[in-house]
Amino acid sequence: MSAKINGQLEAKLLDSEMIDLGQYWQTIRRYLWRIISLAVFITVLVALIVMSITPQYKATAKLLIESKQAKVLSIEEVYGLDSSRKEYFQTQYEILKSRQVAEKVVEKLKLYENPTFAPGYEASQANFVSKQLSALKSSVIGALPFLPQKEKVVQTEAQRLAARKGYATWKVMQSLQIVPINNTQIVEISFEHEDRQFAAIAANAVGDVYIENYLESKLDMTTKATTWLNESLQGLRTKLTTAEKRLSEFYETEKLVNIDGVVGLAAEELQKLSQQLLEAQAAYNRAETLYNQVNSGATIAELADIPEVLNHPAVQNVKRELIGAQSRVSELSKVYGPKHPKMIAAQAELTSIQESLHAQIRSLVSGVNTEFSTAKLNLAAIKQEVSDNKENFRKLTNLESRHKALQREVDINQQLYSSFFTRLNETSELGGFESANARMLDLAVPPGSPSKPKKGLIIAAAFIVSLGFGVFLAIAMDALNSGIRSVEDVERKLGQRMLGLIPWEAHSKKKNLAIRHFFDGKHHSFSEAVRTLRTSLQLLNIDKPSKTILVTSSVPKEGKSTVSINLAFAMGQLSKVLLIDTDLRRPTLASQFSLPGFQPGVANLISGTHTLEECIVTDEMSGIDLICAGTVPPNPQELLASDSFKALMQDLKGRYEHIIVDSAPTQAVSDAIVVSKVCDSVVYVVKADSTSDKLISNGLSRFLQVGHRVDGVVLNQVDLRKAKKHGEYTGFYDQYGYHSYNYESNTKASSNKQS
Repeated sequence: MSAKINGQLEAKLLDSEMIDLGQYWQTIRRYLWRIISLAVFITVLVALIVMSITPQYKATAKLLIESKQAKVLSIEEVYGLDSSRKEYFQTQYEILKSRQVAEKVVEKLKLYENPTFAPGYEASQANFVSKQLSALKSSVIGALPFLPQKEKVVQTEAQRLAARKGYATWKVMQSLQIVPINNTQIVEISFEHEDRQFAAIAANAVGDVYIENYLESKLDMTTKATTWLNESLQGLRTKLTTAEKRLSEFYETEKLVNIDGVVGLAAEELQKLSQQLLEAQAAYNRAETLYNQVNSGATIAELADIPEVLNHPAVQNVKRELIGAQSRVSELSKVYGPKHPKMIAAQAELTSIQESLHAQIRSLVSGVNTEFSTAKLNLAAIKQEVSDNKENFRKLTNLESRHKALQREVDINQQLYSSFFTRLNETSELGGFESANARMLDLAVPPGSPSKPKKGLIIAAAFIVSLGFGVFLAIAMDALNSGIRSVEDVERKLGQRMLGLIPWEAHSKKKNLAIRHFFDGKHHSFSEAVRTLRTSLQLLNIDKPSKTILVTSSVPKEGKSTVSINLAFAMGQLSKVLLIDTDLRRPTLASQFSLPGFQPGVANLISGTHTLEECIVTDEMSGIDLICAGTVPPNPQELLASDSFKALMQDLKGRYEHIIVDSAPTQAVSDAIVVSKVCDSVVYVVKADSTSDKLISNGLSRFLQVGHRVDGVVLNQVDLRKAKKHGEYTGFYDQYGYHSYNYESNTKASSNKQS
């Protein structure tokens, strides 16, 4: 059973997740006239408001902003403007929308004297309702002293004028619209006002004021630049004079005429001395080497082999003579003996030459020592001279650096002074020249039609929006309505089948529907609806007809007793029917059938105080039998759950073809759940568009929990006048006015059945 309940709940959840467009359409159809009425009302209200609004006219002028202006002099450095950048145009647009331009327009046109730009003008033009609300607000605040009161401030004439100008400036900024045209240097200046002529004048005035403002700003910058250049020029002149004085004092102190020439000569002399020092150092190194060789204790023969000695010209000449003498002695020794005079003479010549060679070598050695001493002295002297020249050159270099610094200071001050002097002359010349950065391309003309409000568009939009709002409200109200009003609601919200509906019939709210209303031929729709319910029950249980039918509801006042009585009337026309009232707490059948309060009934039968024949009452008109609740017992649920009640119901099933059981509401007590155990079918009555679907589902679930199915739902007290045009209940009542029988045929059928 729990699986069955879960399956039904799951089916309901799946159904709720699906968007039923048809249901939305039915909802819109149901509330169609209300939606249209709301839309018409709001549209009329908006139309009245729109018609009361003062129309506004928009005049547009076109302004061409020059990106490259005519330059008489190279003065861009003074102004610091770069019109080649894209930010330049954006800056000009913002200037056009600035408060400064608006204030100058107010001053030029004297808008502070114009009543349309005065504070409170809008309030004076407002509609009657706004005026009344303002007056009411003022009176309420004045009548309640504990509310914050505004103190009256007395203003001077200048303050009032400043306030009017400020308000007029704000109004101009609100009415002004600046729109640049893409990929051009043209900007549109639009102005809105209720006077078309004034709108054109104001738009043109904004352009003129912008151009004049630029020229004034340019002149002002020129004046400021001239003043600043004059002040700066005085300081530069003082700096230049001071620098020149320092340079002159430098020349006087150092006794210089041309420092560059002196430094050049010193550098050249130092370079020559450096070269001489290198040569002297090389000569000294050679002399030192030779000196070390000849003074190392070597013999004459060893000294003669020294390259410096050997290569000496004098030594080479003596050696050539020595070789010749040795050759002659050798030749003579072959011819003559040692004692021969020629031999002696040749030998003496050889000896003389050898002595001359030795003397020459000794002379060379002595010269080497002398040359070494001379080279050493020469090197020391040159080094000293180089050192002295370096010191002198360093002094000259320092002097040159000081000279350059002083000269550079003079040059820089001279250059700055010349540049500022040139700019001052240019600025002074430019002061009387006016070159605008923009010009009016097209002047504004008075517009032919107002720009706003677009009355037709606003009214049409109001109708469409209000129509959509009405649809939204209808769908929202339908979604928030938890009642059951249609077949779809029964199937979608409750997960039950629709057995039938009972239409609402006009009657006094303080009284129940007339007990014989079913047999009144004037109310055929009601009768046909009850017969449709009867047919549904018969077709539902065609294989195994239900003899005992329990009729219940969720809460009282849903019409379950009325449904029970009229269902019994309808079934009584075809078979033998018994109507039982098992609501032992608040019985209604006895009073509706005008039976006395002491009439015995179900409670008496269960208690055994009366017999069945004493409790059964036959209705003469309908031919049905009924058993009232009887004496109200203190323990009604125990009586209904007793075996005696089960035996009673079993006995009654043998006597009647159908038994209609009217029971108590399920949410009030559990009597209906107890009685359902001895019944074959359960019919659940729901008052249309009244009882909450959650409350109904709770009541239905109680039957499922005890394992008893509910055959279906009867929707009671349905307003067919509203539902007929939507076709929600087609097939559940006589929609087309067909009558299959009348009261006489019903009476005849009832007589035949009784017989």
